[in-house]
Amino acid sequence: MSKECKQKDFETPDWPSRCTWKPNADPKTSPHTKETRQPRPKIFPDILKTVGETPLVRLNRIPQAEGLKCDVFVKCEYFNPGGSVKDRIGIRMLEDAEKKGLIKPGDTLIEPSSGNTGIGVALACAVKGYRCIIVMAMKMSNEKVNVLKALGAEIVRVPTEAAFDSPEGSLAVAQRLRDATPNSYILNQYKNSGNPLAHYDHTAMEIYEQCDGKIDMVVIGAGTGGTVTGIGRRLKELIPNVQVIASDPYGSILAAPDNLNEGGVGFYEVEGIGYDFIPVVLDRSVVDKWVKTTDKESFIMAKRLIREEGLLSGGSSGANVAAALKAAKNLKEGQKCVVILPDSIRNYLTKFVSEEWMEAKRYISPENIHNHSWWDDKVSNLQLEKPKILYTTSTCQDFKKLLDEYKTDTVPVLNENGHIEGITSSKDIMTMINNKRIALNDPIIPAINKKIIKVDSNTSLGLISRILHIEPCVIVTEGNAHTEQLKGIVTNTHLFNYISSLPSQNGI
Repeated sequence: MSKECKQKDFETPDWPSRCTWKPNADPKTSPHTKETRQPRPKIFPDILKTVGETPLVRLNRIPQAEGLKCDVFVKCEYFNPGGSVKDRIGIRMLEDAEKKGLIKPGDTLIEPSSGNTGIGVALACAVKGYRCIIVMAMKMSNEKVNVLKALGAEIVRVPTEAAFDSPEGSLAVAQRLRDATPNSYILNQYKNSGNPLAHYDHTAMEIYEQCDGKIDMVVIGAGTGGTVTGIGRRLKELIPNVQVIASDPYGSILAAPDNLNEGGVGFYEVEGIGYDFIPVVLDRSVVDKWVKTTDKESFIMAKRLIREEGLLSGGSSGANVAAALKAAKNLKEGQKCVVILPDSIRNYLTKFVSEEWMEAKRYISPENIHNHSWWDDKVSNLQLEKPKILYTTSTCQDFKKLLDEYKTDTVPVLNENGHIEGITSSKDIMTMINNKRIALNDPIIPAINKKIIKVDSNTSLGLISRILHIEPCVIVTEGNAHTEQLKGIVTNTHLFNYISSLPSQNGI
């Protein structure tokens, strides 16, 4: 547990599992609820009854291009009404709580989530009449936030970099909200048995029947671990020799053995998979092999799934398929590999789907399609002034003074050691004021935008122009991570002034 965690009665999500499951145990000995698949009606009584029974689709062009001999199929979980595999656990956890008498319509359900579980829970709450509060990290896409709000959920954002056991993390914040909110309950996907059971009772059996009981490998992304645990346990009971492969992004520590998690906990862009702790519901013993994935290969593969297979799936789907291509190299002709595609393109239209975003993040190289003469000029060509700065101890009033005196609206923020923490702006501060998370005399820490892009003076202006399509500014530094020094800040104004000063440009 983090040294900074001081919250009283903090309920950690990573205690050792007390699950008594054993392969092929008598179902009557289970302490949990049991669900069986029902025939699909012609007309559904409500949208929740449409969850599950998602299609299994053959991949064609990508496996052929990669030289795989086996058949590769994808389980398209984005066909669920909320757009992801997490719809399954949202309704299962809620209905289990109802059966146990823990909640009733009108109560408040609170859930820490990367977004998809939140959407699944919010969908169920909308249909059944519960108030819903979702606690999620700042890095999660605006598309997810907007869907949640449309479903009537209230959103509380927390810092992306907050550790799982930090007082500022989603778990601790959710627990404080519960303690302060009458008739509220946290479903808690990290330890709720309904998470893996939704996949044990349904997803695994769907896959088994769709493949006529013949499956050689299944590839699943690991987040909370419920999907891996539920599908893995059930399929191993039915097909003892099936290989269960789990994908895990670099920056997460879910993979085993631990030496696979090179570099330890770190930031990664892919959403919905990976964690900085081992959730209670994750049974790592069911996994035969872990495959680590990078953001770059995940997003590039996600774009290939869209372009080459017509599958409108998200970034974690790309991670799972990238892992499958590595794991299934030795499978033979006629063998079957099934890959879970967790969610849809809808959540990422302003992220990896965007060419500008991919270029700004340097996952693909920007192309000078209009033959701009300035494209290959360097940042060093710009006449950058030394920027005005603030510190993490500065207040919103300090920012206002800079704004009034220098008319500068985007200001780098340094910590006490002189390292760059991020930037802040009037927009960032107003967002925090509107959410009642900051007052004018408070330190600006909650209003620091840490999702900044840094470059050095040798970076091309072509790349800078692409970054400025999605970001308000670019931070220019020199030195490495230990000796990093702030050299300047580039905005669209700087770029426009430079281009317009070139005699050959005539304004373009």
